[in-house]
Amino acid sequence: MSTLTSRIRRSFSSLTYFAQKTYWKAVTARPSILIITTTLIAISVFLLAGGVYNLLEQPLLLWWTGERFIFYFPYSLNEQFVLESLFIMIFYALGAVGLLLTYQSTRYAYKPRQAFVLLLTGSLLIFAAYICVEYVFTGRFRRG
Repeated sequence: MSTLTSRIRRSFSSLTYFAQKTYWKAVTARPSILIITTTLIAISVFLLAGGVYNLLEQPLLLWWTGERFIFYFPYSLNEQFVLESLFIMIFYALGAVGLLLTYQSTRYAYKPRQAFVLLLTGSLLIFAAYICVEYVFTGRFRRG
């Protein structure tokens, strides 16, 4: 009988030790800056592009006008289609990558060629994202 109680006591003490060790690892864990940055950018892009609206309202993917498909909701700022939201998410992500590349270009002060290439690529991505987002936004107000 005493061997049974000692086994139970030992298994509970090792379980407690295991739980304490696991808890301590979880509390002291430090994810890398890259993972934190990527997660924050993905969350902000999802929120800014209307991902919550898509989840709550469940809009249509796109719209058939009888002649062609359109992916934006014309003449209205209150509604959107899922495809429009996905395109905007992609363009915002391109802009965020462009901002990160321009930031990275400042680290190469002693390699001017690499700094220039990163700065130019980042600037082009920011500009392309801006033009594409403006095109989608102005598409809402075009007639015909």
